[in-house]
Amino acid sequence: MAAVETRGLTKRYGADVYAVDDLDLTVETGEVFGFLGPNGAGKSTTIDVLLDYVRPTAGTATVLGYDAQSEAGAVHERVGVLPDGYSLYDRLSGREHLVYAIDLKDADDDPDELLRRVGLDETAGQRRAGAYSKGMRQRLALGIALVGDPELLILDEPSSGLDPDGIRDIREITRDHAESGGTVFFSSHVLSQVEAVCDRVGILNRGRLVATDTIDGLRETLGTGATLSVTVDAPPTDLDVGAIEGVSAVTIEGNTITATCTDPTAKLRVLDAVRDSDAELLDFEAREASLEDLFRAYVHPEVDQ
Repeated sequence: MAAVETRGLTKRYGADVYAVDDLDLTVETGEVFGFLGPNGAGKSTTIDVLLDYVRPTAGTATVLGYDAQSEAGAVHERVGVLPDGYSLYDRLSGREHLVYAIDLKDADDDPDELLRRVGLDETAGQRRAGAYSKGMRQRLALGIALVGDPELLILDEPSSGLDPDGIRDIREITRDHAESGGTVFFSSHVLSQVEAVCDRVGILNRGRLVATDTIDGLRETLGTGATLSVTVDAPPTDLDVGAIEGVSAVTIEGNTITATCTDPTAKLRVLDAVRDSDAELLDFEAREASLEDLFRAYVHPEVDQ
């Protein structure tokens, strides 16, 4: 059973404004799935439909096997949500928020343990949330999402307002949740965070899913491979790197040769060719295409044309 599944999911506003357009999406149980897209792509609308905050115009959505609209109550019992926009009760302490959430879910969590898990100490737990910094509020909202050990954790921009320690904590909590059998639906603009934690990613653009794969799979599909930068003592006169099998593009600027290698073994062939040339190899660096590079290629392909 998939943790999340949509078929033909569409949300239209008015006659021709599509927030989500014929979305077919599957998130497998136990994975950390990154949900990406530029502002206005339809990510938040998709999440709202999964939680029955918004009704779709067409198509279906199921969460943990339950229909997201007709069985929304069952979905809410099993899902923890850290929304992008949320409100806390300024007069309640952090601990009181968690006690309240535990009572609502009829769970048996220890509120003090939840506070520790999200990086809030006992003193912070006793303070009113109205005096919290943005990062502390984000940590508390994450603690509320974790109440009841949800089968599915939906995190919408979870790193917002967090310092590096908080971002690291989010990453550890996300992986721990998946490793214990849960599923995480991770929507974020912080692509380095997504790249570090997600098993697969889906890229949404203008309401349509334009790619779904592992990051390595996206690299292979686009043929981006790796970029190899080689520093030499002087520009070689007897070297044609572009003729090497597995090299798709080459630039030479001053004493630096940059080759795009679609075949991993091509990097070694480039280095061997440089060594055999009349130039002396001084240094080299290889870099895989980042998720940011892949995201730009799928969302803004005209930039690289």
